[in-house]
Amino acid sequence: QVQLVESGGGLVQAGGSLRLSCAASGSIVSTSAMGWYRQAPGKQRELVAAVTWGGSTNYADSVKGRFTITRDSAKNTLYLQMSTLKPEDTAVYYCNAKMTTWSRASGSRTDDYWGQGTQVTVSS
Repeated sequence: QVQLVESGGGLVQAGGSLRLSCAASGSIVSTSAMGWYRQAPGKQRELVAAVTWGGSTNYADSVKGRFTITRDSAKNTLYLQMSTLKPEDTAVYYCNAKMTTWSRASGSRTDDYWGQGTQVTVSS
C-alpha cells in the first residue's frame, strides 16, 4: 500500500503564491508518474499538472506559466508551486501517483493512488 499525504494548502489573496507538497510512503518499488488534480464545488476533478519520473511535464492550459510541478525522486515527494493565483484556482487539490509496490501477499502490482486532498482558497 501507498500513502500520499498532502500539505501546503490554505487561504491566499489573488496574485499570491502557495506551494503544495505530497509525500509518498509505503512499499514502493517504482514510480511511473505523479500529478496534481483539483476539484472545485460542482465541477469535475481535472488535471492540473503531472510529471513522469523521466521528467516530462504536462500542464492544464489554465495554469501554464503560473504553476510549476517538480519532484524529489529520492524522497518520493511531489511539489506544486502556484504563483499569480486567481479566484478560479480555488478548489480541493489532490495528489495522484501511479506506483508499483511489492508485498508478500500480492507480489508486484501497479496502481493509482490518491491523497486526501488539501483546500486552496483564493480570495479576490
